[in-house]
Amino acid sequence: MRRATVARRSNVLARTACVSTVTSGRTIASSTLAKPQSTRNPVTAVFSSKSSFSFARFYADLPSHNKVGLPALSPTMLQGNLAAWKKKEGDKISPGDVIAEVETDKATMDWEATEEGYVAKLLIAPGTKDITVGRIVMITVDDANDVAKFANFTMSDQPAAAPKPAAAPEAPKVEQKAAPAAAPAAPAPQPQAAPQPAASGRVAASPFAKKVASELNVNVAAVPGTGPNGRVVAADVAEYVARITGGAAVPVSAPSAEARPAVAGAAFTDFPNTNIRKVIARRLSESKQTIPHYYLTVECRVDKLLKVREELNSRGDGKYKISVNDFIIKASALALRKQPVVNSSWSEEAIRRYHNVDINVAVNTPEGLFTPIVPDADKKGLLAISNNVKELATKAKEKKLTPQDYEGGTFTISNLGMFGIKQFAAVINPPQAAILAVGSTEKRVVFNEDAATAKTRPYEEANILTVTLSCDHRVIDGAVGAEWLQAFKGYMEDPLKMLL
Repeated sequence: MRRATVARRSNVLARTACVSTVTSGRTIASSTLAKPQSTRNPVTAVFSSKSSFSFARFYADLPSHNKVGLPALSPTMLQGNLAAWKKKEGDKISPGDVIAEVETDKATMDWEATEEGYVAKLLIAPGTKDITVGRIVMITVDDANDVAKFANFTMSDQPAAAPKPAAAPEAPKVEQKAAPAAAPAAPAPQPQAAPQPAASGRVAASPFAKKVASELNVNVAAVPGTGPNGRVVAADVAEYVARITGGAAVPVSAPSAEARPAVAGAAFTDFPNTNIRKVIARRLSESKQTIPHYYLTVECRVDKLLKVREELNSRGDGKYKISVNDFIIKASALALRKQPVVNSSWSEEAIRRYHNVDINVAVNTPEGLFTPIVPDADKKGLLAISNNVKELATKAKEKKLTPQDYEGGTFTISNLGMFGIKQFAAVINPPQAAILAVGSTEKRVVFNEDAATAKTRPYEEANILTVTLSCDHRVIDGAVGAEWLQAFKGYMEDPLKMLL
């Protein structure tokens, strides 16, 4: 399995475990926070490899040892599932060794060591789900002779002053109309730095986040946002309340997601939502609730394109097979160069227009929908695009995608034509401003436009491809979207233009 690199891109701060040091009966606790750095795509950020491990060194009755917390292996990872340990107790670990396989909110990834040592105790069983980032999962020591001394070690052996996770049963108390208890704490956070509001004074927050904040008597302007472009979401409000009250996070859920009693006599099976499915649901819900979608549909006659494709594949001697989707990716990338307004994203302060053209291609897997990236698609040839897409699709289905494979992108393509879907409208992938939905190619009888043969053969058969562009009206005006589709159609109907 390809190892996941430790450097990761994200548009939110990665949280790491609390680091505590105990010496001579004195406890010092501090939080470690990895700050984002700029990358080629301004929407994303790179995190230091030092944040993949968090250690707590303790000196008590036991030998000196390190308490290792679960790292954030995905830019948006807040919790993960432990798929399997790759090291057992007593094994030596060196930088680069794979310690475990962890299911993040995006894929199953390798957790790599960054320091040397020996595994003294594994505290979490394989298959454990919803492990919070920073939770202590393993004990390591520097001396192999100390491993046996931790045979019966449990987390209860740590000093009383060490930080402990909040008790889970207390969480519902804040949610059950405990507004009076939360009210006294509300004025305290107001002097803190608020999330950057728009110049008009409007705070970027989802409608549900505002509703939750109102119910808990919290000033939403004081809540740091982790959503697209710093937008405050409901989970941010819950974590903020937990921080200022010192309790567990307030569980929040949309009214539509509440459990409903089953219909009498109805048989059903509940399938627990995976982390990936939860992320998909959250992002798509935010997209439809906050982005003003509109849709433009156009039909492309692709007879010439199919002939060019057939000719290219016949010359490959079976070494490659270029698909219609490869042409669609290339035509989309060139159309974005021609109409760069579509290659943008919205924020309250500005419309960000990207200089690079990175195309996300929607790939369906049993775990959910992934959108890996074909970077610099406008600069690549059809064969390079074809190989890139095949490699990414294979990695997605094997759950081996790394953050570099799917984080970022400036435009998305979703193709359901292979399923016989004639036409559909896709949901925009935020923070992007547009997504192209590709339907199937069908044969139709059309007027013969060739003047030389029109008199003897007034009708002819043609291959018609239908595509629909979903646009963010805050960024893309209707005429601009139409101009982009005209450029796209021109490349699809005359593929030789792609060579110019």
